[in-house]
Amino acid sequence: MNDRMPQLSRHDLGAGLSRDEVLEEVIGLVRRRVAAPQQEMVVAFVRCYYGQVAPEDLAERDVADLYGAALSNLDFARRRAPGTARVRAYNPTLAEHGWQSTHTVIEIVNDDMPFLVDSVTMEVNRRGVALHLLIHPLIPVRRSADGTLESIEPLVSKAAPAESLIHVEVDRVADPAELETLAADVSRVLGQVRAAVTDWPAMRARVQGILRDLESSPPPLDAAELAEGRAFLEWMIGDHFTFLGSRSHDLVEIDGEDVLRIVPGSALGTMRLDTKREFASGFSALPPEARADARRPELLVITKSTVRSTVHRPGYLDYIGVKLFGSDGKVCGEHRFLGLFTSTAYSDSPSEIPLLRHKTAEVLARSGLPPGSHSAKALAHILDTYPRDALFQTSVDELVATTNGILHLGDRQRFRLFARRDPWERFVSCLIFTPRDRYNTEIRRKWQAILMAAYDGSATEFNVQMTDTALARIHIIVRTRPGHLPAVDERDLERRLGAAARRWEDDLDAATVAALGESRGAKLRRRYATAFPAGYRDAVPARAAVPDIEMIEGLDPQRPFDMQLYRPLEAPPGVLRFKVLRLGDPLTLSASLPLLERMGLQVLDEQSHHITPEGQEPVWLH
Repeated sequence: MNDRMPQLSRHDLGAGLSRDEVLEEVIGLVRRRVAAPQQEMVVAFVRCYYGQVAPEDLAERDVADLYGAALSNLDFARRRAPGTARVRAYNPTLAEHGWQSTHTVIEIVNDDMPFLVDSVTMEVNRRGVALHLLIHPLIPVRRSADGTLESIEPLVSKAAPAESLIHVEVDRVADPAELETLAADVSRVLGQVRAAVTDWPAMRARVQGILRDLESSPPPLDAAELAEGRAFLEWMIGDHFTFLGSRSHDLVEIDGEDVLRIVPGSALGTMRLDTKREFASGFSALPPEARADARRPELLVITKSTVRSTVHRPGYLDYIGVKLFGSDGKVCGEHRFLGLFTSTAYSDSPSEIPLLRHKTAEVLARSGLPPGSHSAKALAHILDTYPRDALFQTSVDELVATTNGILHLGDRQRFRLFARRDPWERFVSCLIFTPRDRYNTEIRRKWQAILMAAYDGSATEFNVQMTDTALARIHIIVRTRPGHLPAVDERDLERRLGAAARRWEDDLDAATVAALGESRGAKLRRRYATAFPAGYRDAVPARAAVPDIEMIEGLDPQRPFDMQLYRPLEAPPGVLRFKVLRLGDPLTLSASLPLLERMGLQVLDEQSHHITPEGQEPVWLH
């Protein structure tokens, strides 16, 4: 008997079959092909495997390939050593694997834990390959002591631990060496996830230990600073910080220079995977004046690390340093925590977050604005919506200067740059305010290139805030090298950024007002803001459009056309230009050519532009 089930085409699957109907087709194939003793386990596996996959994703694949992908992952999961992840990347073919895909497939079998899918997806994106499909079932299993799969348990089973199976399809990688590298990189990331999740309780316990030490042996700091620092650490462990790594350091002097020596055995989370270092390399790379900050008597240092996160979500890791004080009252080391502030840390009002509540209150107090006034409320809103990372990192003096500058912008259609250098010269934070209707992606890319060149940067990242206000805010962070950050004239930089964003329409606005006066010019610039087509803007400087506007304004039904004979400055001898403007229908060249030729002129070329002033009849310019 032929046990082959007819394959459903993608067209057939897309014709309205539900996920359950597709699953029944796959299960039917299981019952035909899998030996009886294994059938029920495989059926249970298939139901778990595809149970949460979107119907349209199933509809794109043949039933035989859905069957093959599931059994392939099941076969890969049959043996796994406890506490480890299995990863492979391959290009399935009918001849070798019994099923096929046009994509490269990554299969993962692991203990279930947080951040798996996010971190694997991040690694795929980091490599620049497109992700086409991700399947992530949690399957309760029983294994023998040596890790051999014995059974698939019901989904409601609490006795069997759920394991995470991940099936990822990405752009095809043909090179076998690249496939090995892909699998190795995913394995590395999964190892970092495991280290962070495993050591999470120990990292939280370290903060709790610091709090107890601050209570029993407080350092010689201002009581208010100490109380706020303790409140921040308590807030931090109250689900506002995702701990990914931690390590302790001694601040010692070697050959006349301060260094941070790693305390042996203190590394937790992702930081314990780096076992070769004796000293903190990032600290030694800082310029001398930045290293001197390590001796400053303060409890907390909050900034961004130079290391990108490979776990949970992309971006540079948040760095929280808690300084240690010796018996002489001087700084002697630090506890370092790397991780990511949680979403609530970004959504909560600064007035509810330790450190930020005092910082923002002082900014408001130093503004001198009457409480409850419109300006005071506007300043409070600026602080509430200020980039949260920058709010943690920026001093009160810098915040006062920047937020007052933003406040004075109001809703005016102005361009402004506010740049802040990291004290350790690792980045420059640039806040750009620009009229919202003038912002686009092309302009942002120009700004990134200009800022990279100005600050000798190595990379940039950006965030755009578009609201119903007149201005858009673009936050660009330029990554720099400590000790190699050049001096920059920020007002000149602001001018260059503004010039890069300047449009033909902006030049027309200025030229219209300059030539016709503010009252009439403002009226006409609104009327002609979108009147000129792209071809005209490419061919005619904005200043030269003002005479055309004046000619158009002189047209009416009794005088429906106007003309001008002129010689451009750049024209060679014997060449003239003849301009004709006409309301309504265009003037054909065949109608005007005989007249021009009778005047002894030879027509070399002709350009036409359809100009549409707001609220007026369109005009043809030839």
